[in-house]
Amino acid sequence: MASAAIFSSLRRRRSPSLEAFLAPVDLTEVALVQALATISSELIACFASKVSFFQRRNYRSLIRKMEVFLVMLECLRDSGSGSMSILPATAILCFKELYLLIYRSKILLEYCAQSSKLWLLLQNHSISGHFHDLNQEISTLLDVFPINDVGLSDDVREQVELLHKHVGKAKLYVDKSDDNLRLRFFSFINEFENGRVPNLVDLRLFFVERLGIRDAKSCQFEIEFLEEQIVAHEGDIEPTACVLNGFVAVTRYCRFLLFGFEEDEVKLPFGNQTKPRKGLITREIADTFITIPKDFCCPISLDLMTDPVIISTGQTYDRRSIVRWMEEGHCTCPKTGQMLIHTRLVTNRALKNLIMQWCTAHNVPCDPVETADGSAESFAEALPIKAAIEANRATTMLLVQHLASGSQGAQAIAAREIRLLAKTGKKNRAYIAEAGAIPHLRKLLSSSNPVAQENSVTAMLNLSIFDKNKSRIMDEDGCLGSIVEVLRLGLTTEARENAAATLFSLSAVHDYKKRIAYQGGAIEALAALLRVGTPRGKKDAVTALFNLSTHLENCARMIEAGAVTALVGALGNEGAAEEAAGALALIVRQQIGAEAVGKEEMAVTGLTMMMRCGTSKGKENAVAALLELCRSGGAAATKRVLKAPALAGLLQTLLFTGTKRARRKAASLARVFQRCENASLHLGGLGDGYAFAGNSTTPNRDSRFADDVSMPMSISVQVL
Repeated sequence: MASAAIFSSLRRRRSPSLEAFLAPVDLTEVALVQALATISSELIACFASKVSFFQRRNYRSLIRKMEVFLVMLECLRDSGSGSMSILPATAILCFKELYLLIYRSKILLEYCAQSSKLWLLLQNHSISGHFHDLNQEISTLLDVFPINDVGLSDDVREQVELLHKHVGKAKLYVDKSDDNLRLRFFSFINEFENGRVPNLVDLRLFFVERLGIRDAKSCQFEIEFLEEQIVAHEGDIEPTACVLNGFVAVTRYCRFLLFGFEEDEVKLPFGNQTKPRKGLITREIADTFITIPKDFCCPISLDLMTDPVIISTGQTYDRRSIVRWMEEGHCTCPKTGQMLIHTRLVTNRALKNLIMQWCTAHNVPCDPVETADGSAESFAEALPIKAAIEANRATTMLLVQHLASGSQGAQAIAAREIRLLAKTGKKNRAYIAEAGAIPHLRKLLSSSNPVAQENSVTAMLNLSIFDKNKSRIMDEDGCLGSIVEVLRLGLTTEARENAAATLFSLSAVHDYKKRIAYQGGAIEALAALLRVGTPRGKKDAVTALFNLSTHLENCARMIEAGAVTALVGALGNEGAAEEAAGALALIVRQQIGAEAVGKEEMAVTGLTMMMRCGTSKGKENAVAALLELCRSGGAAATKRVLKAPALAGLLQTLLFTGTKRARRKAASLARVFQRCENASLHLGGLGDGYAFAGNSTTPNRDSRFADDVSMPMSISVQVL
């Protein structure tokens, strides 16, 4: 639909495509002249008093044209000549076209009024072209309009004829002063590109005097608006996304160079939790939807999609649901039943943007999922040009200076900005660490300011994603202990969760796993978060515990700290069960671990329930844990597993429907039962079937980690 194209364009803040518009309403039964007079009057009242910082001449000229049309329409309405029954057919056709012109004018004027100054500057030629297109369409309409046949008064007809003459001669107008400013903005990019930092006086003249950006808040709005364009246009944008990233980096540098660190900013929401603007975008969406639109719901889970992806049949599903569907062995489309040509998933970015906008308009919590392929980050980073890299480096130096010696408020703001810079790009993460940010962030971990503490630990998390920074963090005196203290006693829930995620990231290095496990209170705090944390907190905690459990020397420490009890309890939690079963499968490989798990009353029950209801990888980990429990736990543990209700049926199901590894583990567990005194009574002679399905695999334990425990490939550190 054309109206959908219009509002999709608006939601994504694209420059409106005038050729795409059709009539937004059916005009056949409308009192046409009255309707036109009303909407043109509303347009003039709305925009006549507003001043566009750029495109002033085009902006005012279009409003004046609308004023002439309003005079004509009011004349027809008041004289009674505007009745549909007496108007010539050509006039009616022209008035319908006029409705479209007024509607397009409203879209374009509102776009100019809501866009940021820098964006209007960069789009100077394109937007001037849209104004010129409207002029040409007005000229075409007046060429056809039967001005002498509609009963206009002489003075009104004279105004319309004058307008006709004017638009017929109108040419594309691009304001030279605006274009010179645009070229000046590009010159700053060129200076950074050539390794030079622009002069402070020149930057102040451009941003403050010429653009009227006089405070940090206004500058931040410009930055956020440009960042929106990079994401919303999906790489189809002019200037290109990488050049826009350069402009964002330059503007961010100027924000701190020119306006410093205003301390009252720490009271505002930070990160990307910006307050939604109450403009046309959110208003249109709020007016359009009342309940969750059907197209926003996953056909599998029927829930609102957070990460919509397209499969080979062209259908869209939520990533988590379709991945689980495929992992369970299905090779068809759930909706159409067609065979899947391949299993590649492509993010449906257009739908994802619409869902996020809808959630913003309706205050619906929406936590976009970071995908394993890092596609969201790749759009934000978008192959940054050298100018962006150099500008970010200059900004980093300013931030670290204030982090080291600024006031408490300035330090909090610097930590927030370092957190955001470290979200995208390993080069940014490397520059921040090389500039000496980590020791100062460590000090802020002990801050009594919740905002400062949360930003500092999240910045530490984002920095730790870069492998070389892991050693910098671990080698910093007291840094690990400070992260654990935030995990234990953090002032906000997000701070504690991000501390757990930081430990998970650091524990990716094998040599650090034992250090983290034996850091006082680390495992106890992770176990506590796994028991009582939010769903996201539990996920962070269980993935960290899983990583730590892969080090053999950590088993006793995890038992002592209560991690086993917490992991058993997590078997009933959908978001944490997979990793919990994987960790238990590793712990029970040692006799002391098997004894500890065997003492947990709900351990066997929880693992068998996972075999019944869990994901494919969860079932894999659960049967592996039961197998290792029998091997390491002795006769008592084997007997306990043997008595688990319906285990024989679950094993049989796994042998035929499970993954290759799950079938191998199930067959091995069946052979363990065969050697038990009462196996034949309990299993009812299913042993031969197990052995056959297992393809005669040997019962020897495979020492390779990947063969014993399966982890979902989607687990990755999420930048925040």
